[in-house]
Amino acid sequence: MRKIILLFICLFGISAFAQIKVLKNVTLVEIGKDNSVGLYKKDDNFTINYQDLNTANLNTFRSFSFQNLNKDVSGLYELITNGFIDAPESNIVLELPNDIIELHFEKNYGTPTVQFIQYINKNKKYVGKSQLLNKKQVDKIFGKGNGKFALYEKPATMNPINSSNQSANTASTANPAMNSKDKKSKK
Repeated sequence: MRKIILLFICLFGISAFAQIKVLKNVTLVEIGKDNSVGLYKKDDNFTINYQDLNTANLNTFRSFSFQNLNKDVSGLYELITNGFIDAPESNIVLELPNDIIELHFEKNYGTPTVQFIQYINKNKKYVGKSQLLNKKQVDKIFGKGNGKFALYEKPATMNPINSSNQSANTASTANPAMNSKDKKSKK
């Protein structure tokens, strides 16, 4: 009888461990990052990851993703840089498959800046806001300073990010920047 009970315990123990599934690491290519905002690529899917300044917990990171179907990454970069030259009177609204993004332009200490405002799951009750970004920061995020803008059209093979604390299917768990400072706009 003891042998039968011991056999059941061993079989139960083996089946309990067999329920753990190992997920393969997803390689994300970092196009560019500045402070708490970054642009990442996986295959033909691009993700902008940012620290949400709209929450009380400053460790909240959010992200929104889109595919580069019609050179959308280059189009977004052009839209932002054109907004620096000639600021629109109201926010530019972009509809993504899962979210609505507004590009909010304002002058911060005389410098034109842009801010991503995300309506999460297209719901106006859940809003995420990035920090204000100037032209130099946008260039860095979109890889214009380091030459990684060439990866917009190429497969994601260079400089993979393999971090043990990153989730297998999202860029929103990227490590927070240690030297990020809150910037307050002068109104």
